[in-house]
Amino acid sequence: MKRFHVHVGVADLDASIAFYSGLFGAAPSVTKPDYAKWMLEDPRINFAISQKCGAAKGIEHLGVQVEDEAELAEVYGRLKAANGPVLEEGATTCCYARSEKSWIADPDGVVWEAFLTKGDSTVYGDSPDFAALSSDNAAASACCAPQVAAPVRSSCC
Repeated sequence: MKRFHVHVGVADLDASIAFYSGLFGAAPSVTKPDYAKWMLEDPRINFAISQKCGAAKGIEHLGVQVEDEAELAEVYGRLKAANGPVLEEGATTCCYARSEKSWIADPDGVVWEAFLTKGDSTVYGDSPDFAALSSDNAAASACCAPQVAAPVRSSCC
């Protein structure tokens, strides 16, 4: 069964851990000096926060976490069907986890990852070169998410 993933950049990790622990009614399942993660069943979400890389605060990226190779192949197929540039990162270490993952940016620059977690890591991990995801509408992102060009803003809204 797939799990929705949200990663938020925060200014004050301790204050954010206290806030989200109260909001979710649960302590994080993973805490590090620069990162925390809640693996919730209701709602079924992998919610992570980090204070890294001088990143902007707010949503860093969204994703779909899968439980096995068959689900990963299904979601990878959906990424390709979305008709955007897909970055097939493959095996990587990110957010204190070893994963298999690919990335895509939607037409407005919202960055999505599809991934299968294969184990824990003692290090946060590094981002590879995500130039393949760049588009005129892709948003700038931080840390493990692809580094892509900022979207063009209109004067409306």
